[in-house]
Amino acid sequence: MGGAGHIPARVLRREPAGEGVLRLVLAPVGAPGFPAWQPGAHADLVLPGGDAAGEPLVRQYSLCGDPADLSEYHFGILREADGRGGSTWVHDRLRVGDEIAVGAPRNHFPFAPVAAPAARTLFIAGGIGITPILPMLRQAMAEDRDWRLVAAARSRARLPFRAELAALPAHRLRLHCDDEAGLLDLAGLLAGEGAGTTVYSCGPAPLLDALQSLAEDAPWQLRIERFSAQPAPAGRSDRPFEVVCRASGKRLRVPADKSVLQVLREAGLRVESSCRDGVCGTCELRVLAGTPDHRDSVLTAEERAEGTHMMVCVSRAVGDVLELDI
Repeated sequence: MGGAGHIPARVLRREPAGEGVLRLVLAPVGAPGFPAWQPGAHADLVLPGGDAAGEPLVRQYSLCGDPADLSEYHFGILREADGRGGSTWVHDRLRVGDEIAVGAPRNHFPFAPVAAPAARTLFIAGGIGITPILPMLRQAMAEDRDWRLVAAARSRARLPFRAELAALPAHRLRLHCDDEAGLLDLAGLLAGEGAGTTVYSCGPAPLLDALQSLAEDAPWQLRIERFSAQPAPAGRSDRPFEVVCRASGKRLRVPADKSVLQVLREAGLRVESSCRDGVCGTCELRVLAGTPDHRDSVLTAEERAEGTHMMVCVSRAVGDVLELDI
């Protein structure tokens, strides 16, 4: 099942990995292995059925297994009662032996090579944010990096993947539970960290917002991945513009109250999407002409400046016309 670029997969195992967290293990169907990936990558799960609008139910989750073992893909999926139904579908309806489709891995949260022999790496994981960090930890240990991990959750029961955490060197691990120790003191945690430290963090928005605020005047470097969208900048208006679709020959008007994604789909053009909040990268399209008004949390500052790609679920146009490769 699935469209272009999708890999048929079968559910091998479903295992509890913490309160409300499911470890989902998939195997490829009709292929010796899945596509290669690197720590920090995520992949789309294309689930049977569809959403309320009749679109495929596509959700993206971080890969948390071993990149060296392509016979399986591992995901950690938190049940989100207030989400858009993807996690609930996986928890309640997906069974061992079922077949789904998996998108090729994408990585907007790469684990960078060590910049200098004395470099330090600090991982800060909030709840299910541990999933993209687990493969980074394996690589850090394999490369004998100087690293530490702070894994935080509201309570000990809500710490995902506790067996994996327990297997880590104790002197490099700190488990923080809000109900036991109060809120995590990020400023105190990062005090004294210098230019040789890179912080990798994934987790809830308040954690990442606080880290970004601290990083503005700090010597250390910050790399984050978000699971939810940031608020739109104040004063940014949604003005109408036109989209020229070079491959299909269509010229479409995008009104102020609709996204590029909505307009493309209404015109019969197939564009996959998952989050619709600009955090997953599923709807990324190539920009052939014009300047995008970037509103995603995926592209780096350098990629935004290049202006060659955009997330059509949230980003718009600076001028009157954008030309896209679709």
